[in-house]
Amino acid sequence: MKKSLLFLILAATLVFATSCPNSETPDEPEDPDAITAPVVLKILAYGDPQNEEGQDFVRICAEFEAANPLIDIQYECRFDEDYHHRVTERLASGDIPDIAYMGADVRWGEAWKNAGQQIDNTPYMPSNIDKRLIPDFYGTGVKPYIPLGGSNFCTVIGVNMQLLEEIGGTLPTTYDEFKALAALCQDHGKMCLITEGASDWVWGSCVMSGIIPRTTGNLKWVQDAVAGKELFTDADFVAALDVLRQWVADGILDVSSLNYVTWQSREKFCNEEALMIIDGQWEFAEHNYGDLSEHMKLIPIPPVPGQVGCAGSVAGAWQVDYGITKKGATSSDPNVLKAAKKWLTYFHSKEETTIRLNNGSITCPIITDFDYSDFNNLVRQKVLLSMYPICDVIDSYLTGNANDVLNAGMKDIVSRATEEGADQLAGSLAQQVQTAFNLQ
Repeated sequence: MKKSLLFLILAATLVFATSCPNSETPDEPEDPDAITAPVVLKILAYGDPQNEEGQDFVRICAEFEAANPLIDIQYECRFDEDYHHRVTERLASGDIPDIAYMGADVRWGEAWKNAGQQIDNTPYMPSNIDKRLIPDFYGTGVKPYIPLGGSNFCTVIGVNMQLLEEIGGTLPTTYDEFKALAALCQDHGKMCLITEGASDWVWGSCVMSGIIPRTTGNLKWVQDAVAGKELFTDADFVAALDVLRQWVADGILDVSSLNYVTWQSREKFCNEEALMIIDGQWEFAEHNYGDLSEHMKLIPIPPVPGQVGCAGSVAGAWQVDYGITKKGATSSDPNVLKAAKKWLTYFHSKEETTIRLNNGSITCPIITDFDYSDFNNLVRQKVLLSMYPICDVIDSYLTGNANDVLNAGMKDIVSRATEEGADQLAGSLAQQVQTAFNLQ
């Protein structure tokens, strides 16, 4: 009896000792991506306090810092040409950010690439990114950043289909039909087509980029011109510039567009003072147009005078986005790279992607398992724009003074379109652009 009792006591003691060694639990494995000390993350961002891109960036950084108290984001947010000037300054001074807004073309990528700051970001990309949808930008396997989505469509026309029906019009399929629609709009006290033309860049990115392939028959004409295969003085490019004059003369493009900033052109369109508005896809967010969003159709620029090919083409480029620089990836403080990866994961979360898709910042996401079925009319239509032939965005390739001369000159053509001798303006501007380009 005593032996049996002793055996039971020993057995129980053994079980207890085995299940609770030293009465302590084993240590949890360390998280290799955990931030172990306070760290500063430097970001050079693109955006303006007045646009969705800038507002989204600032909001995201504030929310990210609140959720990650050890990470201090020091960002600089610049817009338009100011951004490009700042890139040059910071690269020259050695004040290189850990994350930067960059691309793979001349305008958005060349400075970063030449400085050796574009590296393959594939190892640092969030797990929800569909890497198959990211192109091999340089033909070397390098994917230096995560594009915001597919093509960033820049020459999109929004049409108020409800108003079109009310005035008894139809979408034009020829230039003569476009002129007839403009006359119909005038009969009903409406403008046919407007844009936010107070900004010089709009005339290149959002208007002329979609016209050049129509009169040249070449979707990549701008690339070829910058490479010296074409000249800006060629007759087919001059014909593209002259479309602006003809649009104004034929009542299609309203010259008042020269005075509108973004909110003014949007207000004119929302108040049904204009049937059509031409802008980049980022403008076509549901909250910009409210109930009108469900009555809008997004189309490419209709046929233009002198068109020889590339019907229905839309100017688009792979969207630029944020990538970790070589400086950020090779910092002596391992927390910098960890923080950078963490920020990219937050920025590209499904929740943030949905917000930017709805507000117009992106056209379509490249994250896995994304469902469009619950999105509004404008978002669904922007995805469908990828069905059309894609042509060059001018300032993706033409930079510097030549691009500035072109943008200012197009505004001049529009403002003087009905003056005597206006048919000579396009040829004169083409020569000025070529001269400026030759001097760069």
